[in-house]
Amino acid sequence: MIKKVLCVLIVISFSITLVTCRHVDTLAQAAAASEIIDRDTANMISLSARAFGSAAENISPEQEYIIGRAVAAQILSTYRIWDRSPELTAYLNLICAAIVRNSPQPNNFNGYQVVILDSNEINAFTTSGGHIFLTRGLINIAKTEDSLAAVIAHEVAHNQLRHSIKAIKTSRITQAVFLTATTGVGNIIGMDVNEMADILNESAGEIVQTMVNSGYSREQEYEADIAAMYFLAVAGYQPSALIDMLRELDTVQMISGFSKTHPAPRQRIYFAERALDRFIVTDTTSNRQERFNRAKAGVATR
Repeated sequence: MIKKVLCVLIVISFSITLVTCRHVDTLAQAAAASEIIDRDTANMISLSARAFGSAAENISPEQEYIIGRAVAAQILSTYRIWDRSPELTAYLNLICAAIVRNSPQPNNFNGYQVVILDSNEINAFTTSGGHIFLTRGLINIAKTEDSLAAVIAHEVAHNQLRHSIKAIKTSRITQAVFLTATTGVGNIIGMDVNEMADILNESAGEIVQTMVNSGYSREQEYEADIAAMYFLAVAGYQPSALIDMLRELDTVQMISGFSKTHPAPRQRIYFAERALDRFIVTDTTSNRQERFNRAKAGVATR
């Protein structure tokens, strides 16, 4: 009975705050040394404490890139890369470079790369590693270079606002809570520390799956829209191009993907229109139309 009560108190103590994780680890090991709890129970509690500590630590640029590569691999396990127009891919990457170069964070660990996905779906993805994926379906509905730039700027905004990393941290904390909740269960079913650690590591795949399929929160999508309008303005593009693209999205039939991972375009238009007067940019869209038409030619074909 004393053992169970002590376990509960220890778990509660570090569930309340993340800053005491090292103290919980020490307390658990001290309790085992005094034979108040057995060594396996102490190790499980220590592992849980370290899981919370991992969730709280800052993720380095290198780690962001590695995580981003894992997300990119997950996306490419579902979609194929469309490489029938290297010129269009290069064109999209030049647009991205112009946006990133004028953004608040022009440098990341390994740069940005835009890739076209061979799909008629209307969707776009980004990863913390700087990978940006646009489907052929999404490119097809763009009417101007500025509209394409708006999509890319929105994805760059997700990256620079660290939305995917925030989602990963939340998931890691959730997994730490799961590990804490199963500390006692591990002893009952004979699960050792290494087996429990494997459960925590395997959860990484589930985190990636959640990011790709569930998308960001509505608030994060709105935040990325406003940031994208700023990125467009400082790069010389029309901020209103984001609204133009959202209107296109609102008029076409949403083919899977996008409607599941993004708020309705009308909701996003509502907030974007209210932010538009913050940005005053000379309209030079027509100067880019010829190169846009030339680059986009053929993307509708398979």
